Amino acid sequence: MLQAITWFVGLGATVVLPILIFIFGLILGTKPGKAFTSALTVGVGFVGLNLVITLLTTTLGPAAQEMVKRFGLHLNTIDVGWPAASAISFGTTLGTLSIPIAILVNVILLVFGLTKTLNIDIWNLWHAAFIASLTYALTDSFVMGIIAIVVYTMMILFFADVIGPQITKFYGFPDITFPHGTSAPGFFIALPFNWLFDRIPGFKDWKADPETIQKRFGIFGDSTVMGLIIGLIIGILAGQNFSQVAQLSVQTAAVLVLMPRMVSLLMEGLMPISEAAKSFIQKRFPGRELFIGMDSALSVGHPAVLSSSLLLVPITILLAAILPGNTTLPFGDLATIPFIVCLMAAVFNGNVIRTVIAGTFYMISILYVTSWVAPLVTSAAKAAKFNLEGHSQITALAEGGLWTTFMYIGGVKIMGWAIFAIVFVLLLAGMIYTRKIQPKRQASNGK
Repeated sequence: MLQAITWFVGLGATVVLPILIFIFGLILGTKPGKAFTSALTVGVGFVGLNLVITLLTTTLGPAAQEMVKRFGLHLNTIDVGWPAASAISFGTTLGTLSIPIAILVNVILLVFGLTKTLNIDIWNLWHAAFIASLTYALTDSFVMGIIAIVVYTMMILFFADVIGPQITKFYGFPDITFPHGTSAPGFFIALPFNWLFDRIPGFKDWKADPETIQKRFGIFGDSTVMGLIIGLIIGILAGQNFSQVAQLSVQTAAVLVLMPRMVSLLMEGLMPISEAAKSFIQKRFPGRELFIGMDSALSVGHPAVLSSSLLLVPITILLAAILPGNTTLPFGDLATIPFIVCLMAAVFNGNVIRTVIAGTFYMISILYVTSWVAPLVTSAAKAAKFNLEGHSQITALAEGGLWTTFMYIGGVKIMGWAIFAIVFVLLLAGMIYTRKIQPKRQASNGK
């Protein structure tokens, strides 16, 4: 059974997700032909999206390395990026078990009405496996690892319920949410910053969404031209020659043009399934809402997300150079910054300035947490027989540096299993309140 799951997950998101969407569509009553074309369209969209992300990675990667050399950084913890982190996470028995356990937890919570998110983003359950793997590396307890999967799954589904309305409002994706371990935590980082920004005289009135920037700066505010300029700046900072800078600039501009179009293709495939799911739930559970849990890749094509993320690349490298006590060398996950800040941009209603400022503070915390947790990530990598390629320590910004990782792993170090008990009780109370008590109060007030 575990071997079958491992084989299936190993097919990759571009294959796994269409298969799951096709099966899901059939269960919901979608005609086989329509379910198949929808699933295939989603698969094609993901292939296109991955090609664009690969373009971003292959252009930013060399430039980032050159910037590191120019700054003379000597940091002993290499950021291997989320692909390596996911491979490490799924590379153990505990990691493989995260999939059936997470699905079971999701079904139970749906049956009891404690969540309205049906997570079909099976691939990104590697985030739960990551926390479980670090917990096992720290405690040497398989049972604690299983508990970590259960509690983490509850948390990410609760987060998905909370952020769903904001995703619909800002991105215009009806009945879709992101139970994504990299993206969801950023939403809760952005909330206090937004509260603070709204109380700073003058600053609170600054409009810096892509549309306003384009109106104010004309051609220089166009997202494609902004991509060109950002690529130009990064290339110059990296000390590249004219040819390299020119290529990087055009390729960065291409990312800002192509990413939204790939996302549109994804949405084209998802909409029939989303509508079928909504109809299915309304027939069987009148009055209940349902969010379809999807990869936050759907959001990274937004101009505000891409512009903010590209600006944060050189900022993150500079931070790594100047922060005392940081040992992390940003590299593999520099192209994943859009996933880290996509829900921050939603909270800030697309304000690029707010996203970059708050994102800078967030990246400071991420660098420190990745440095702190690196020994455990390295231990988990060795347990999964991952090739360290000569590096003494490895880490990953996209999951290893998030506040949720710090909460769980720091909590385990201080309190042991009690951290999971505390978080479990808080999550259960939050679910009961938001799904049971609050709707009744709203209905009562409506009367």
